[in-house]
Amino acid sequence: MSQTSPTESSAVVLFGHGARDPEWAGPMRRIRERLLAQPDAPQVELAFLEFMQPTLPEAIAALAAAGARHIAVVPIFLAQGGHLKRDLPLLLDEVRQAHPQCTIDLATAAGEADPVVAAMAEYARSCVS
Repeated sequence: MSQTSPTESSAVVLFGHGARDPEWAGPMRRIRERLLAQPDAPQVELAFLEFMQPTLPEAIAALAAAGARHIAVVPIFLAQGGHLKRDLPLLLDEVRQAHPQCTIDLATAAGEADPVVAAMAEYARSCVS
């Protein structure tokens, strides 16, 4: 009998607003690629609130079907605005009800995480060096 490693049952959803211009998602794709290049990388999918595919329910459904049981939703937003305060909680309720076998956690907006703030400050400083 084979055993599932923790990373096989874990997944990350990089959740963004979405845009009409497909190039907008380029940075999110690069974040996904960097995550997947790491040893023991979890499954990683992108999801979007509007304009782009897949939606959060679609991404969660695909991950659950692939065996993910612990899913972290990471908002790739600069700050906790209206979409993260109003729209995302409703979507999370929907996907949690649809996939009771999964634990679906919500991370802090990426732009509010201390390491990200530090990296952006360092980048800003490097622009005048």
